[in-house]
Amino acid sequence: MTTRQELRPDRKVRARARRALTAPLLAALAAGLVVTAQPVPVQAAPPVVAQTWTTLMYRSLTRQQVAATLRTTIAAQQATVTTLNAELATATTANTLAQTQLTAATTADTAARARRTAALTALSTAQQNLAKATKKKPRSNAAITRAKNAVATATKTLALRRTEAHKAAAALATATAAQKSAATAVTTATADRDAAATAVTVTQTKLATLPTAYSLADQAATISRDVVTQTRGAFTTADTTLVNGTTVHKSVAYAFRRMVDDARANGIVLTAGGFRTRERQIELRKINGCPDVWTAPSSSCRVPTAIPGRSLHELGMAVDVSQNGRTLTRTSTGFKWLQAHAKAYGFVNLPSEPWHWSITGG
Repeated sequence: MTTRQELRPDRKVRARARRALTAPLLAALAAGLVVTAQPVPVQAAPPVVAQTWTTLMYRSLTRQQVAATLRTTIAAQQATVTTLNAELATATTANTLAQTQLTAATTADTAARARRTAALTALSTAQQNLAKATKKKPRSNAAITRAKNAVATATKTLALRRTEAHKAAAALATATAAQKSAATAVTTATADRDAAATAVTVTQTKLATLPTAYSLADQAATISRDVVTQTRGAFTTADTTLVNGTTVHKSVAYAFRRMVDDARANGIVLTAGGFRTRERQIELRKINGCPDVWTAPSSSCRVPTAIPGRSLHELGMAVDVSQNGRTLTRTSTGFKWLQAHAKAYGFVNLPSEPWHWSITGG
């Protein structure tokens, strides 16, 4: 028997071989004779129908969380409306007070202006009287003194009235600005309250029109065969991913993960065999004794095995489920759980095989 060591080349021999291969390659690169590899083309996007199926199932499986989030949002928005209503009431009260103060300031300003005008008229009259007393013959010093005193008094009164009028004007300006600010606050508070109330209505509408999980899953089921048909033509292994130890198509990955996780939460531990290559499908057909690899129907095999190119396992859209390391049977608690719940995750059983679940039931 030949040993592994006998088959292993001597290290020096391997080194000489590498140098022999490397030297010509480096020389060719230096001479510009070797064309470098072209960039790998970007992987094609999955068919639109597959993306639609994924979206529908994601919306179906997250519908409960979305509804809960919307309810929480509505409660928060309603609390905001309550707060804004209180702020609007406060702003309205402040505006009413500001309007009252503005009315009082306007009245005071009008009165101050009138008193200043009267004082100005009184001063003018006193000055005229002084001029008359000064010109009157015979001259009366007593009359002139009285007239001068009257002018002095009128001058002081006018100065006082001007000061009062100035203060009243300033108070009016302040009251006007305060009332304008208060009115703006009411406008802003009203707009904020109305916007918050509208937000509540919008969110309530979203909740009311949110499709049921069943209707979304049902929509996904109606296009599942189209998903298979359109995916098959462009499928590559790059379209698969590993989920809980099982390789499945990326389009069904979220739904499959949720199904396995939710089953585990219910005490049902499931594992599965998912994607398999065309070569493996051929191998299984031979192992399972199919009369002909390419033409014999699945039912003619010792263990039902699809013709290569027809198995949903080759797309990662079917799984063979086991529970606690044992293939499912119709009496398995795992089968019964899937029978009751798998449709909600987009998986349907092939009636002849309790362990086989796929997005079409095929």
